[in-house]
Amino acid sequence: MCKKKYPSDISREQFEQIRPLLEGARKRTKPRTVDLYEVWSAVLYLLKSGCQWRMLPSEFPK
Repeated sequence: MCKKKYPSDISREQFEQIRPLLEGARKRTKPRTVDLYEVWSAVLYLLKSGCQWRMLPSEFPK
């Protein structure tokens, strides 16, 4: 997926440092269908912009 860059984005290298924390909080269920990096980017965008979840840009995962 080629999405637009946002000021809230972090690099994939930076994300790899926090991935273990996010993976450790996950319950073992069915396999993930979206990229965890993209979900984290959406969360950071939401926190930085203060927008509502439903107002996220369309290129972020549902």
